[in-house]
Parts: sequence; C-alpha cells; structure tokens
Amino acid sequence: MTASNGDAIRVSGVGKQFDLIGAVHDVDFAVPTGAVTALVGPTGAGKSTLLRLVTGLQQPSSGAIEIGIPGRGPRSIGAVLNPRGLHPARTVADHLRCYAPLACASRHRVDTVLAETGLAPVADTVIAGLPPGQATRLALATALLADPPLLVLDDPFTDAEPFERGWLHELLRRHVARGGSALVSADRLADVVSSADQLVVLSEGTVVWQGSPAKLRRGHPDRLVVAAAPSIALATALAARGFTDAVMRPDGRLAVAEADEATIRAVAESAQVRIASIVADPIHPDRVLASLTKPRRHRHTRQAPQVPAAFVPAPTSAGMPR
Repeated sequence: MTASNGDAIRVSGVGKQFDLIGAVHDVDFAVPTGAVTALVGPTGAGKSTLLRLVTGLQQPSSGAIEIGIPGRGPRSIGAVLNPRGLHPARTVADHLRCYAPLACASRHRVDTVLAETGLAPVADTVIAGLPPGQATRLALATALLADPPLLVLDDPFTDAEPFERGWLHELLRRHVARGGSALVSADRLADVVSSADQLVVLSEGTVVWQGSPAKLRRGHPDRLVVAAAPSIALATALAARGFTDAVMRPDGRLAVAEADEATIRAVAESAQVRIASIVADPIHPDRVLASLTKPRRHRHTRQAPQVPAAFVPAPTSAGMPR
C-alpha cells in the first residue's frame, strides 16, 4: 500500500498481540517525507515491535501500515535493528564488501559509506574489537549501502558517547536535507529532541503524546524559582503583566515560566514584594518523558524470531536496506 499526504510511513490503528500479551494497541502516527520522527518511551513501551512491524519483519494483529516511497523496492528502506547482525570475526571493510553485492552497491560505494560514517580509519579492524559506538556506525553503514530514502533505526544511541550522539544527529539531519526520511527509536528523550522534527511518545504500548519538540517545550517550560515574601502578591502582580504561568511550590516558592529575572525583579519592586533568591530550574527532557510515561508492567514471554544476517527482500536485523 502507499501512504498518502506526502507521508513516508502512515501507521493507522495498529496493534500487535503475542499470545496473551498485547505489545502495542491502536497506534496512530505518520512519518512525513523529509523529516525525522522519533519514537520515544521506556524499555518495554513497544518501540522495537513497531519498528519490526514497519519494516515487515512482523505483521500487525490489527490496523494497517502504509509505506509511501516513490519507486519503492527492495532497497528503499535501510534498517538498523537489534541484534545488529555483525559477524565478530570479520573486519569492518570485509563486512561491508560481503553485503555490497546483495545491496547492488559498488566497491566505490563501500569506500564512500566508510568515509561517510567515519569508519575508514578502522576499516581493517576486526568487529569484535570495536567499541559499541563504532559497531552501531557499522550497522548503519550497512543500511546505507543502497542509499535508501527511508531509515528505520532502533535506539542507535544506546551506549553512545556524547560525540557519537552528535554525529548521529548530524547524519540524520543531512539525510533529511537530501529529501530522505527517518524513523528513530530511543529510550531517552534527551537523545533525540535536538534532531527530531516530531516526537511520538509511547507508554505501555500506546501513544500518549505526539507533536513537535517545540510544542513539548511549550507544555513543559523552563522556570525560575523565586523565594519572595509574600509569594502570592508576586504571583498576582506577574499575572497582571501577562505572566500567568506561575506555580506555587510546597515550600512556598514561586516557579515562574516565560519571565526573565530582570522582569521578575522589576515586577516585585513595583508590587513592593521582597525577593530573597531567584534560582534557575531548567527542565531536563527526560524529566518530561518521565511525567508522560510509566514503566511497562508486563514483558513479552516469547522472543521475536531471529532473522539471518542477509540481504533479502524483507529487511533484516543486520541493518540491511529493504
């Protein structure tokens, strides 16, 4: 099927049942063409299951998944799933050379992907000796061999150092700048909020929030925490100036959003309110995620079937394009 309205992927009412355990329930979201969409939620929220459904490794128990990629074919989706499917005894270059013919990629394309993923300096390194971040780069390099328009990446930020996260953000932004699309999963909101165009938050197999990072920030703004006497008088004075988002904390301090320190002090002075202290309270993205989700109470008892690391018409766990 083909997704409409310019979407690379459209997920409509999708559910997946494993024996008596429901992995995901009535999930709806779209991945716009030319955008990065992030599936975010705690372990067990259903992210990996949804990615396997999107790539065709599993079939939904209910609902529909539509793929809208012009000229869709076996090389249109590049997937990095778990397990990564890397043979520990091969070198980095040998791994890519083994997959290149199956992806219809030339030796020159292998060299290009090695350079693009920063793996050229370790091309002769045995995979068993790679740190986790470089192993993820190699799985991604495998997925990029066919230069697919759609990337589906299952938590590529796991065990990644800060510079690896930064590199992944840049790669995703370059991919969509060329007109590609990406669906990326993450356990932590902080890992994806700077590169995602839209967020889909999952909790216990259902979508609990979706929208842009800017929309999420507006709903959970940074605050300045003010110790003032009397606090209620300051809140009233701020509201009169249009700063209505002020929350009284249990300790009597006032948590104010959208107003800077100079404004708060000026309003307090005009209202004859004494300020003892003003402390910044920036909200961390993962605090926001924790407020939206809860840990899954049940886990699947049945393992997902393992797929051989090979380039086949359906995507594989080795990160090969579909």
